[in-house]
Amino acid sequence: MKHDQVPQDKAILDKWKGICYAVDDNGRYVLAQSAGWEPVNIANQQAWEVIKEEMEEVALKVSRGELSPLAFHMARCQMDVGLLARYTGIAKWRVKRHLKPRVFKKLKTGVLER
Repeated sequence: MKHDQVPQDKAILDKWKGICYAVDDNGRYVLAQSAGWEPVNIANQQAWEVIKEEMEEVALKVSRGELSPLAFHMARCQMDVGLLARYTGIAKWRVKRHLKPRVFKKLKTGVLER
């Protein structure tokens, strides 16, 4: 699409802008800012609703003592056990253990900071 035809539909968040490729007047590909395209905006909105529901579900389990606060942090940051393990350098099996409230309470400050 041409640079002046980049969709500018209303985005989910007013501050959010996406980047897409467009063709300039010289026929070269350039990056162009886009407020969004309605189908993309709808898909993003649905995805964020699912993430919000998951966070609420995990928050409820944390408040009931079924999961540690780490589970909420993971849901908020859209992380799974493997991703958090790679970021922190902690084995997956240990991250899974840290999801248990009784184990999480005993963690040392150094591990929590990681």
